Amino acid sequence: MLTTPHGTVPTPVFLPVGSQGTVKTLTPDELKLLGVGMILANTYHLYLRPGVETISKLGGLHRFMSWDGPILTDSGGFQVFSLGHLRRISDEGALFRSHVDGSEHFLTPELAIEVQEQLGADIIMVLDECPPYGDSMESIRRAMERSHLWAERCQRRHKRKGQALFGIVHGGTFAELRRHSADFLTSLDLPGYAIGGLSLGEPKELMHDMLDETVPLLSEDKPRYLMGVGSPEDLVECVSCGVDMFDSALPTRLGRNGAVFTRHRRYNIGNARFKTKKGPIDPDCDCYTCRNFSAAYIHHLFKAQELLAYRLATIHNVRFIMRLMEQIRCSILDGTFSTFREDFIQNYQPTDAGIRVEQKKKWLNARQGKHPQNEVIY
Repeated sequence: MLTTPHGTVPTPVFLPVGSQGTVKTLTPDELKLLGVGMILANTYHLYLRPGVETISKLGGLHRFMSWDGPILTDSGGFQVFSLGHLRRISDEGALFRSHVDGSEHFLTPELAIEVQEQLGADIIMVLDECPPYGDSMESIRRAMERSHLWAERCQRRHKRKGQALFGIVHGGTFAELRRHSADFLTSLDLPGYAIGGLSLGEPKELMHDMLDETVPLLSEDKPRYLMGVGSPEDLVECVSCGVDMFDSALPTRLGRNGAVFTRHRRYNIGNARFKTKKGPIDPDCDCYTCRNFSAAYIHHLFKAQELLAYRLATIHNVRFIMRLMEQIRCSILDGTFSTFREDFIQNYQPTDAGIRVEQKKKWLNARQGKHPQNEVIY
C-alpha cells in the first residue's frame, strides 16, 4: 500500500501518463470509473506550458486538473535528454531549447525540485540523465555518476513536507553499474526508488536480468518503481521481480492508434477481420466500450477518423490494464500469483520482438522530430 497526502493506493499499481495535466481523451471522473488510483504528470511539459507559476497561482496541479487523487511528477529529465541536438548536458545541468517555441532554458537539479514543489505532486523524482540503449559502458557510467551527483543536489534542495522524493537507479544493461547505483541511491535513504534506463529497446530478457540484479538491493519496505513499462506481459513478469509501481503512455498511445488489448494478445482494430465483428473487442472486458459497442463499430470509427474512436479505444485499453493490476493484486493476496503468472504468460501472445523494437525506435525518433510528419506511430 502506498500512502500519500491525497489518499492511499494499493500496490502493485500502474500510473497512466497525463504528461500535460491530462490523460489524453479521458476526464478525471472517467479515470476513477476505470479504476485509476494515481496518475503521472510531466514536469518538462507543464514547465513550458502553461508554466509552473500559472499552475501554482491556480491552486496547484491537483486543483488545476481537477484530480483529487495522488499524482507523481517526473523530473523532465527524460524529455530533455530525448531532445537530441536541442540540448547540451554538463554536471551543472541541461541546457535545452523548448520544442514548443525554441526558447532556451537551463534545467538544474535544484530547478527540477523547485518546479515539482510548486506543482504540488505527492511523489516527485530526482533529475537524472537517461542515456540511450546501446551506449558504451563508459558513457553509461558517466551518466550514472552525474545522476548520482544530481540526486544529492535534489535531496539537499527538497524542502516541501508531505511530498516524497524518489531516487532513480541507473546503469544501463551493465549489472556491475546497476549494483553500484542501487548501493549509492539507497545510502541516501530516500522514501522510494525508481529503476530508470530500461525498456529503451533492449531485449525483454535483458531487462528482466537487470531487474533481478537491482530490485533485491532496494528496500522491501519502500516502493520500487519501474519507469516507462506498460505492456501486459511486462507488468506481470516485473511484478514477479518485486516491482511495486509502473507508468507508461503505451495503453493510451496504442488506443489512439487503433491498437487494443485482449486477454490473449494485442490487435489492430483497423484490420479487415473486425469490419463485421458483432461482439465487443474483448468479451471478458467490463469497460464502457465493450459493454456498449461492437468491434465493427470501433473499426468503422477509426476508418472514418471519428474522434470518438480514440476515446473508446483508450477507455478500453486503460480499463484492461487496470483490471490486470486488480487481478495481480488479488492473486498476491490469496497466494495464487505464481499460478496466475504462469497462466497469463502461457495464454498471452506478446507483440513480436522485432516489431516491438522497431515501434520503440519510431517512438523515440518521434520525440526528437525525426519521423515524417504524417507517420503513424503504433
